[in-house]
Amino acid sequence: MRLGWQVGSFTFFLLFVCAIWLSTRLPLQDALGPGPGFFPLWLGMIGGVLSAVLFVQMLRKPVPGHEGEDLMPDRPAVRRILAVLILLAAAAMALDPLGFRLTALLFTAILLPALGARSLIAIALFSLTASLVVFHVFYYILKVPLPIGVFGI
Repeated sequence: MRLGWQVGSFTFFLLFVCAIWLSTRLPLQDALGPGPGFFPLWLGMIGGVLSAVLFVQMLRKPVPGHEGEDLMPDRPAVRRILAVLILLAAAAMALDPLGFRLTALLFTAILLPALGARSLIAIALFSLTASLVVFHVFYYILKVPLPIGVFGI
């Protein structure tokens, strides 16, 4: 178990080192403020430090009483994980044809019960509000072009 964590944390460390190296090739500042390399550089440094700390922790002796700790999810957790992944893939495919608002409405309306929400009124209100408010903020206020879809919704 420790070897898997060591390999995983070292792999992430290498990934973050590559992100740092690639971000240094971009300008860190431009006329408006932070440039395109600013945030990737900081995220790479933070991730590199965290993965190095995790690697060092895995090199040390395990905490007594936690040697045989199982990190694999149980069956209901696996179902929830698969539901999220399948719904994300379906939402990505439906985004252009259905548009952002309708896709976000359907995504949240199906995802919430899959994660355990039972109140139909709460699911309906959250799905409707979330899809409309997020679209309005990004499309009209932040001027991010989002897909409208074939129905114009």
